[in-house]
Amino acid sequence: MTLSLFQQNQEGYQPLAALIRPASLDEFAGQEHIIAPGKPLYEAVTSGIPHSMILWGPPGTGKTTLAKIIANACDAHLETLSAVLSGVKEIREAISQAREERDIRGRQTILFVDEVHRFNKSQQDAFLPHIEDGTVIFIGATTENPSFELNNALLSRARVYVLKSLDEKALAKILEQALNDKVRGLGNTSLLLTEKQKTLLVNAANGDARRLLNLLEVALDLFQEDNAGQKTLSDEALAQVLQGNAKRFDKGGDSFYEQISVLHKAVRGSSPDAALYWLCRMLDGGCDPLYIARRVVRMASEDIGNADSRGLQLALNAWDVQQRLGSPEGELAIAQALVFLACAPKSNAVYLAFNQAMETVKSTPDYDVPLHLRNAPTELMKALEYGTEYRYVHDEPGAYAAGENYFPEELKDMQFYQPTERGMEQKIKEKLEYLRSLDEKSADKRYS
Repeated sequence: MTLSLFQQNQEGYQPLAALIRPASLDEFAGQEHIIAPGKPLYEAVTSGIPHSMILWGPPGTGKTTLAKIIANACDAHLETLSAVLSGVKEIREAISQAREERDIRGRQTILFVDEVHRFNKSQQDAFLPHIEDGTVIFIGATTENPSFELNNALLSRARVYVLKSLDEKALAKILEQALNDKVRGLGNTSLLLTEKQKTLLVNAANGDARRLLNLLEVALDLFQEDNAGQKTLSDEALAQVLQGNAKRFDKGGDSFYEQISVLHKAVRGSSPDAALYWLCRMLDGGCDPLYIARRVVRMASEDIGNADSRGLQLALNAWDVQQRLGSPEGELAIAQALVFLACAPKSNAVYLAFNQAMETVKSTPDYDVPLHLRNAPTELMKALEYGTEYRYVHDEPGAYAAGENYFPEELKDMQFYQPTERGMEQKIKEKLEYLRSLDEKSADKRYS
């Protein structure tokens, strides 16, 4: 059924996603935040005056399609390169063709580079003079953060547009176009999908139009024709198509770091339900549970700290369970730790104190240890009065040497740790305030 559907295409077999690719902005679904009337990209396309740009977004969100629409709308010659397959030789050939279009035919060239982040620095630099002198209008497509993957020189010559994962409305529009288009799509095939089946396909696409159309194409061979010539798809057959459909989760890319970041923020924001959701998203996407367990330990120290010191122990226990037992027991222990941390009182006082102390160490000289705080294991050190005036706290009232200074003399009385009034830190704060009052009284006695 699939081959017969596309055999009329003169170029041979093409995937459904290629056949119904939008040819104009009117057909384009989604990305209204950059191509709605009044937006810079929309105005550039409709005015026929394009500019160099970087299209940054997840797979299947329309980056290649937009480049082709821009070229058509501006009546420009389109040269296409894939950074996966091309090198400096192909870049030179594309530039040569662009010069020919400009000098002989008086026509602009749009140079579209897919996966541009895969080009190294020198390859990216090869485009700069030709963008600068107007030989090409550069459009790069990338799924990776341009700030990290592209040269500053290239970024300075191109505007970055961020494409978003397609929402359900946009995907539903694309699905209907594919089912009803009688020229490029499936409109002449008498296919019938229920609303429930359409919803399942849209959800399985996970914001990716190409994935949606590929799933539909896979399902074509599973439609059954009834006596009236109507072709329907059973729920069981659709389940087979959707089985094993991988979620989008790039273990080394932005999606990975965005999800671990929002998981941390959900814990910090005391939202156990959101924390569980993002935990399951990451696990479902194939994230290593041990990585999550290690980050949970960080959350316990950074955002709960001494407000409830049980959080750190529970996080370590979850890590240990994951190492010892694996899944699913370990994942449940991680979930338990996350819920506890999300519900626990919050304090970043230790985190702030540590950073402030580290900054002080980096910005001040390496002061000597005060003489009275040095150990004296040898006779020479005793003769030099190491530790002579050290006050052993267990010999002091309340086991506290009031007024003693444990800093270098140059940093005396510095305070880094400022406990909150939440959880156990409230009692810690009260104790530290009491001890400081003893220090003040001790100082008053010395100077009275």
